[in-house]
Amino acid sequence: MKFLDQQKIFVKSGDGGAGCVGFRREKYVEFGGPDGGNGGNGGDVIVKCVANLNTLIDFRYNQHFKAKRGNHGMGANRSGKTAESIVIAVPVGTQIFDEDGEFMIADITEVGQTFILANGGDGGYGNAHYKSSTNQAPQRADDGWPGEEKWLWLRLKLIADAGLIGLPNAGKSTFLAAVTKARPKIANYPFTTLHPNLGVGYIDGEEIVLADVPGLIEGAHKGAGLGDRFLGHVERCRVLLHLVDGTEEGPTDAYRTVRHELSEYGGGLDGKSEIVALNKCDTLTDEAIAEKKDALAKVAGQNILTISGVAGTGVKGTLRRLFQIVADAKEAEQNEILAEETVAGGDVTA
Repeated sequence: MKFLDQQKIFVKSGDGGAGCVGFRREKYVEFGGPDGGNGGNGGDVIVKCVANLNTLIDFRYNQHFKAKRGNHGMGANRSGKTAESIVIAVPVGTQIFDEDGEFMIADITEVGQTFILANGGDGGYGNAHYKSSTNQAPQRADDGWPGEEKWLWLRLKLIADAGLIGLPNAGKSTFLAAVTKARPKIANYPFTTLHPNLGVGYIDGEEIVLADVPGLIEGAHKGAGLGDRFLGHVERCRVLLHLVDGTEEGPTDAYRTVRHELSEYGGGLDGKSEIVALNKCDTLTDEAIAEKKDALAKVAGQNILTISGVAGTGVKGTLRRLFQIVADAKEAEQNEILAEETVAGGDVTA
């Protein structure tokens, strides 16, 4: 399945049905009076989050969503039927923006979450609505209100526990394939990965979701190489695994480049927990590994892991460390929620 993380769509809710001008016609009833019913409401356009999607590719081929009009009112005080709503299924992590792409309308983060994109128009009143003591035979009936129509942008930000970052050809896809059942394209040249990939890794009976983001280049935060869109996919991750190609002459320069892009992009990326690993160590001598590891440690301010995605060296230990950080972050978030609920409960009691 192809991956698509951004798409423009058009939505239009249904117009309201028109009210009816009608009068009661019955034998021996000379002045039956008005009995025109109201029109039905137009259908809404609703977006719903579902669990079995992880891309917006379906919207490339179906970009227009129009709900039906409400039924018109009829005589004998029969109101028109409200039109059915259209439900648009989107994956977890979908954000909805206005036509200009500046204002975020909704952030869909949980399965089952719904949001009304366009409200259907109200049905018009029939002439029975306007009956009064001074106007006992009104001829007035209203047309239904028009529905809303608008262009919207859908943007998908993957929701993963850990994000894999690094320069192109740093071995991110190889690592993902080594620890999960995901099968991203792997080759010995930059920009092999053109779209983010998700994989589920298992360690000690637990699972962790990893996102492989295409390699970042200098200027990624400004959109170079679509880097701004790629960085958006790791905004929701709790920890980042920064892979540095051990075969490069200047691993510290590669580390600084990626860290600079994270800082310039914003979104709290530069403040996320990070594990730094020197990759492709199966091709290096012990002396080269030690030299590059020490240089990276001074720049990154932490101990550097040495791994090889191809040989499988150190990948399980790295996955275990990622999972522990994610588990600790989830526990801290849960404790914070419980603390807030306790405080709120105390305020109510007081």
